[in-house]
Amino acid sequence: MTDQAQATELPEPAIAEPTAAGLAAGDVVKRHRLSTRIWHWTNAITLLVMLMSGLMIFNAHPRLYWGSYGANFDQPWLEIGSHGEAGYLKLVDLEIPTSGVLGVWKDGNGLIQHRAFPHWATVPSSYSLADGRVWHLAFAWLLALSLTAYMIWSLVNRHVQRDLAIRKAEIAPHHLWQDIKDHARLRFPTGAEALRYNILQKLSYIGVIFVLIPLMILTGLTMSPNLNAGLSLLLDVFGGRQSARSIHFIAAWALVAFFFVHIAMVVLAGPFNEVRSIVTGRYRLPGRKGGRS
Repeated sequence: MTDQAQATELPEPAIAEPTAAGLAAGDVVKRHRLSTRIWHWTNAITLLVMLMSGLMIFNAHPRLYWGSYGANFDQPWLEIGSHGEAGYLKLVDLEIPTSGVLGVWKDGNGLIQHRAFPHWATVPSSYSLADGRVWHLAFAWLLALSLTAYMIWSLVNRHVQRDLAIRKAEIAPHHLWQDIKDHARLRFPTGAEALRYNILQKLSYIGVIFVLIPLMILTGLTMSPNLNAGLSLLLDVFGGRQSARSIHFIAAWALVAFFFVHIAMVVLAGPFNEVRSIVTGRYRLPGRKGGRS
């Protein structure tokens, strides 16, 4: 169809009715609810600031431990530091040279700095543990409140039950393997089928919304000495404050990995159409490569 294709309004999100009458490649439909779009961009900003301010906090003590350890002379499982002018990343006994990127790097004035993460990756860019904590905690509240609101609203409008619920057939090994192969070969769904979340998307979104982000929040609370008295159970659940810090760090980088895969899929599937759908809600049903769209 041509660019004059008529916009077809569907119940939001359109994923619930992939075989709606008259839908074909080239039709423009409403894809994402306003609540989903607002939460998406709130998350993007919030998680970016929290990651960068979290790296500033990490710079104050660039080592991670398990259990109840955490003194400067305890054995960390991860450490970022320097030997003179040589930076390194150390994982248990494996030491990886990282000069110029981690451990030792030059700031905006060309001066050599000996800190874990460089100035361009932290908020604020100049070292300040106090300011890093202020930024981190302020945006942590925004993350927690927006997640709670989104979860409640998604249950009320049945977005979770309708669009994220995993069907038994979808988790069959052959179905999972086929979806993995389709992604690896860049074979994306077309027409009305593009409105349905595939199993890899469902697992990813469920993992982020219901596992990683809540895990970040809970481990963050566990690291707070002021909350340990009232929430002492969290210390037992996560095995101590230092274990919670390690899990917090791992979960943060899992979110970063999700972000890069997410962006790659957006670019490969058609960045204009995908970005427009998460900004305005309007989405043009894709056609097969080489065909009209």
